[in-house]
Amino acid sequence: MKITATNAKKTKPDVDKLGFGKYMSDHMLVMDYAGGKWNEPEIVPYAPFEIDPATQILHYGQGIFEGMKAYKNKDGKVTMFRPRDNFVRMNASAERLCMPQLDVEKVLAAAFDFVRLEKDWIPQAEGTSFYVRPAMFCSDVYLGVKAGANYRFFIIGGPVGAYYANGLAPTKIFIEDFYTRSSIGGTGNAKCLGNYAASLIGQEKAHKLGYDQALWMDAKDKKYIEEVGSMNIFFVIGDTVVTPALSTSILAGITRDSALKILKKNGYKTEERKISVDEILAAQNDGSLKEIFGTGTAAVISPVGEFAYKDKNYIVGGGKMGKITEYLYGELTGIQTGKIKDTYGWVVEL
Repeated sequence: MKITATNAKKTKPDVDKLGFGKYMSDHMLVMDYAGGKWNEPEIVPYAPFEIDPATQILHYGQGIFEGMKAYKNKDGKVTMFRPRDNFVRMNASAERLCMPQLDVEKVLAAAFDFVRLEKDWIPQAEGTSFYVRPAMFCSDVYLGVKAGANYRFFIIGGPVGAYYANGLAPTKIFIEDFYTRSSIGGTGNAKCLGNYAASLIGQEKAHKLGYDQALWMDAKDKKYIEEVGSMNIFFVIGDTVVTPALSTSILAGITRDSALKILKKNGYKTEERKISVDEILAAQNDGSLKEIFGTGTAAVISPVGEFAYKDKNYIVGGGKMGKITEYLYGELTGIQTGKIKDTYGWVVEL
């Protein structure tokens, strides 16, 4: 693969001021699709794309993306967490949006080359990582609604801290009962641009009301819990950890899958099924709702200490992080950073 190194390296940010998604590293990987095939990937200095105003992505939203993380352990070894699964999921998203399939092994190897080149950008402070963002968009210059013939795939990345400004402090979520994010048969299980645009109104509404995120319900009945805009959601009811069953309106989160596998392997009761708001409210009222937490690549595990529904607030677990949430966070981040032995085959050393 051709690599063109930059002659003007950026100043790296203070690790204590990283935030999330604010800083990009020195290089990016680019690969174009034309004539029915992908060209060879190339790593070049990070720079803006120049695109025609009539480029299809700007008008019809035929675009997808993924998110994964790289780490550097105390011995200086660089690792990534379940990167192959991200590219497999990216192909599923591509299929849903009529976009070309990627050669998983090829883009995986290219991603490894990219991360190796940017290894000096990987922070080592507690709770930090190097966020890797693969994306693909239709690059056809054409004003007409149809699947394109030309595409650009690229990877960028940068150092990140906690996804939420309050770190591991329990978040507050607002159950949205009017707007919907996706529906059965829609694109909710694809990591595509439109899903996130559709979720912004709920997120803004939640912020105006003093909450961190909106929790979405199903579009048909507005009765069943689906997911938060940036996370899958879990409830600890009695001694069972319950999460909504996957469907075409819920993203198959890789952190969600990791959490379920860890819980099952370590003897916790889990259920993947429909969960109604009424069930959550009943469990809250009778005291059996012990914990709520979200899972996602960006946030990893995020405790929820408070939720609202129809202008009424509910405090969960005294507003503190629960024992299962804390356990999962410790296990997942421990595996990701090499502090805990990976017995699942998830960590890839570069």
